[in-house]
Amino acid sequence: MNFDTISALIGTWRLVATSAVDDAGKPVAAPYGPVPHGLVSFEGNGRMMCVLCDGRDELPSGQPSREYNSYIGTFEFDGTTLVTRVDGSSNPGWVGGEQVRTVRFEGDRIVLRNGRRTLEWERL
Repeated sequence: MNFDTISALIGTWRLVATSAVDDAGKPVAAPYGPVPHGLVSFEGNGRMMCVLCDGRDELPSGQPSREYNSYIGTFEFDGTTLVTRVDGSSNPGWVGGEQVRTVRFEGDRIVLRNGRRTLEWERL
């Protein structure tokens, strides 16, 4: 791993905004609800951890559960693509696989996108 490339990514980031689109590109409900909470931390040794959840105090009636996700693993970053090899997750289907995100820097923020979901993070 090239430390010069990942140095801009290393640190702890707080989730500030989310958005999503359907297969046709039309906006759908934002991931983790209207009050998303999350932290992601990237370490210089190539390890990362991420926790995300719907941060509302109460969910609307009829919504059966709070959206939540967490995962840990090793990562590689080439300046535009982040690949995490997942070794633990709240989603058992992710364990042993890879999560791939495109990365865009906007000042002190990073924007991570995987397919139809976009998550914007602010450095702490």
